[in-house]
Amino acid sequence: MKLHELRDNPGAAKKRTRVARGPGSGKGKMGGRGIKGQKSRSGVSINGYEGGQMPLYQRLPKRGFNKPNRKAYAVVNLGLIQKFIDAGKLDAADITEDSLVASGLVRRKLDGVRVLAKGEITSKATISVTGASAAAVDAVAKAGGALTVATAAAAE
Repeated sequence: MKLHELRDNPGAAKKRTRVARGPGSGKGKMGGRGIKGQKSRSGVSINGYEGGQMPLYQRLPKRGFNKPNRKAYAVVNLGLIQKFIDAGKLDAADITEDSLVASGLVRRKLDGVRVLAKGEITSKATISVTGASAAAVDAVAKAGGALTVATAAAAE
């Protein structure tokens, strides 16, 4: 076999149909769009329209509710806090929401920072945040530290 004898397998490279390129192409004149009407024009989108029948998205029931003023907390796990303390990016003596943002552990505070109990904490850390899970408060206390929550409602 020589370089000039190389070929694709038969049927591997199918040529694209060139629409509206004369009667000889088989897709000439109207280009496979039929005669007149909205769908024969360019720039038309009628997806989801069912010809006067009640559309599917209207037939299905509405479910759920999105609270418009709900709080969105930045979530941090204890394991990550410990990792940052070990790396020297956080000072265990005084961990606040601002220091978490400054260290890069939290991107932005949103409505506050909430600490969850995933992972282990071994350092004696003093943490003050907007919210924390009960398990996280226990874990920090067990390690000899203190976790203070700014609002009582957030520490459910």
